[in-house]
Amino acid sequence: MSTQVILPRIMQVGENASQEIPNVLASLGCKRPLIITDKIMVQLGYTSRIQDHLANHMIFPDVFDDTVPEPTVSSIQAGVDKARNGDYDCIIALGGGSPIDSAKAIAILAKHGGKMQDYKFPRVVIESGLPIIAVPTTAGTGSEVTRFTIITDEKSDEKMLCVGIGFMPVAALIDFSLTLSLPSRTTADTGIDALTHAIESYVSQKANPYSDSQALSAMRLIGPNLRRAYHDGSDKQAREAMMLGSTLAGIAFSNASVALVHGMSRPIGAAFHVPHGLSNAMLLPSVTEFSIPAAPERYADCARAMGVANEQDSAEQANQKLLEELVALNDELNVPTPAQFGIKRQAFFDLLPTMAEQALASGSPNNNPRVPKADEVMEIYKQLW
Repeated sequence: MSTQVILPRIMQVGENASQEIPNVLASLGCKRPLIITDKIMVQLGYTSRIQDHLANHMIFPDVFDDTVPEPTVSSIQAGVDKARNGDYDCIIALGGGSPIDSAKAIAILAKHGGKMQDYKFPRVVIESGLPIIAVPTTAGTGSEVTRFTIITDEKSDEKMLCVGIGFMPVAALIDFSLTLSLPSRTTADTGIDALTHAIESYVSQKANPYSDSQALSAMRLIGPNLRRAYHDGSDKQAREAMMLGSTLAGIAFSNASVALVHGMSRPIGAAFHVPHGLSNAMLLPSVTEFSIPAAPERYADCARAMGVANEQDSAEQANQKLLEELVALNDELNVPTPAQFGIKRQAFFDLLPTMAEQALASGSPNNNPRVPKADEVMEIYKQLW
């Protein structure tokens, strides 16, 4: 079996990589970019820094900064209108996963029209939208190197998975210096998201030798450095490792797929507005425990790559250490339970059948080593209490 690998055409990796935007634009023949970002990036000065740098090269981008966390169909519409009505030849997506995901959707809709629901999986989007230069500011989603975007249909509370080469950025600028000011909560949530990407792509039924190499490398970088970056945001070495680990994990799952954690995570996020990385973190220990019997050697490899088990440990010992580590990590990074987050128990339990149905409909659970039935999905949800 051969594996098709899809990557950005250009990747610039390392400190101050974001300052290479003028050169990247020139190499792509683009002169009229629209920056898509959020209010926080504007407030932190990241947007003006890029604008000023581009102005020195006689490039004067407009800015759309109305993207929201967990983007919705309506939240991207203003961006679609702006992109469609301007004379733009590319998009600079600046921020965490939400601005980059928003930019991917806007790039397709602005060029090809229609509504977001037209592009959701199982449709595979092969059309090219406006070229995207992705500049991530969190070490977590890996969205800068994936062919996915997730947009919530607020009418049905469905997190729509949209897939295809059309959503892949043409360039990704991986600059860890943009993460140095991240608050610890965001560092934790996005970091566990990246770790989940790496683990799930490695145990996925669609795993392949290429994705395996990226996933294991990602775990070796994230495992020893997530706590360090959480406790000391100015730790450049830890931040650099987390940023590269996040990107490699993104490459891994984009070319292998995520699995049950992500399938179950999206309904929690859509129904109760839990940030994506946080809902992944809530689920990761329980889903891992459920899945280990179907892939004990694979999960043992994860434990060793993360540095919590060694080669002398049996698969059973390594997997026990992995489960202990995932619980300890959530404790140390102050990951709340659904109750601590503020979710009402009755509301959560009333929605269990719907959430299980949506999780299975997403397709991701079918990639899990152990494919669950609806009642098993509900049982895992109940374990969060």
